[in-house]
Amino acid sequence: MAYQYINFNKGGLNKWFKEKWVDIGAPKKDGKYQPCGRSKTSDRKYPKCVPLAKATRMSSSQKASAVSRKRSAGNTGPKPTNVSTLKRGGMPARNKKNFRPTESGAGMTEAGVQAYRRKNPGSKLQTAVTGKVKAGSKDANRRKSYCARSLGQLKRSSEKTRNDPNSRIRQARRRWKC
Repeated sequence: MAYQYINFNKGGLNKWFKEKWVDIGAPKKDGKYQPCGRSKTSDRKYPKCVPLAKATRMSSSQKASAVSRKRSAGNTGPKPTNVSTLKRGGMPARNKKNFRPTESGAGMTEAGVQAYRRKNPGSKLQTAVTGKVKAGSKDANRRKSYCARSLGQLKRSSEKTRNDPNSRIRQARRRWKC
């Protein structure tokens, strides 16, 4: 059996250990950060530690959010409680601007899709394919995929939803022209 040489100098755990870790929950007055950790006798709050490179890239609101989530999680045992540093978006507000009413086809509006993409950077969410499409095009494939997925949802829904022509899933399928 041939063994492969692994170069640990490129990254991975060695890189992680060599990074300078700082506590973003305890900034100094000059804008710098205290080193990560605290002594057992310290009365400081729970430290939220991140690599210095990440701390400098984070906005002040991101830092405040990460620290508040860390502190609200508390520390119930001898080991530290892990909390994600950057909170990912979620859904936009459920209002007329972001979502269509059921009567007009259900689903998200263009403004709702843009709001979702702002909250979730890197998302590729798009609005429904409602017009005529050329067979085999990207839009035709998106429609085919949605119709297959939504048919599965329709089959697993309650009998009342399946038989109601005005249910959200039926309206959405009608809007997509399934």
